[in-house]
Amino acid sequence: MKINLWGVRGSIPTSSPDTKYYGGNTSCTLVTEDATTLIMDAGSGIQYYNSQAIPVNKRIDILLTHLHMDHIQGLGFFNPFFNPELEIHIWGPTSSSQSLHSRLSRYLSPPLFPVRLRDLPCKLILHEIGNTVFDIGHFKIQSAYLIHPGPTVGYRVIGNQSVYTYLPDHEPALGRNGMLHDKKWISGYDLALNTDLLYHDGQYTAQEYVNRKGWGHSSFDDALLFSLLTEVKRLLIGHHDPLHTDLQLDEFFKDLQKNNNHKFNYEMAIEGMKINLP
Repeated sequence: MKINLWGVRGSIPTSSPDTKYYGGNTSCTLVTEDATTLIMDAGSGIQYYNSQAIPVNKRIDILLTHLHMDHIQGLGFFNPFFNPELEIHIWGPTSSSQSLHSRLSRYLSPPLFPVRLRDLPCKLILHEIGNTVFDIGHFKIQSAYLIHPGPTVGYRVIGNQSVYTYLPDHEPALGRNGMLHDKKWISGYDLALNTDLLYHDGQYTAQEYVNRKGWGHSSFDDALLFSLLTEVKRLLIGHHDPLHTDLQLDEFFKDLQKNNNHKFNYEMAIEGMKINLP
């Protein structure tokens, strides 16, 4: 399974040669194995797909966690939408008030965008999901609702020999006493359990999170605690706060390592990362 991080929700770049550039594009990850292509979320990072070769099976699946703008703003600039040879499936969370088509059409229509969803020349198929298990190619995928404002799901992608879990917007610590230790009640627990690689929300420092409870995002420390409780093998902390600079993210991560002596592998997600799972 190959994973390309195309958007990790940005940071303010710095000119120091000693810092990484964490990235400025919003949420998007490419997952491929054999002939199957999955795109997790459709933030501005989806533009990287426009330079990719057309899949052999001429099918692309886009798995949306939710419909906040930073997760769908790249859809209108996704070239495969305008290719009549391609079959494109969009999967997204069910809402009790409006269909997935209606909600996506609010963005892909004037005055926000000149082309309407119904006028795209590709073969477009929409799927509404919740706590669901479904197959795409040889992948078995589990989706489940998460704690985040509005209908939001996370995904567990099971490939031939490895498992990838994608939880970019998630607040498992929401509650009076922080994260629950009764594991069956932790939001996202089943999706992340024993996964080979977890991409998880880590937007705030512990100090910042105190005044942002209920916003739907996690602190770095809570992302680590969630990973420990779910026994993940490797953690990528993403969904960076766009107001944090690269220098700040470097310092935050140094502090995290200094205060946590965990044995599993954890690191900050960086736009452009390429990871090969077995």
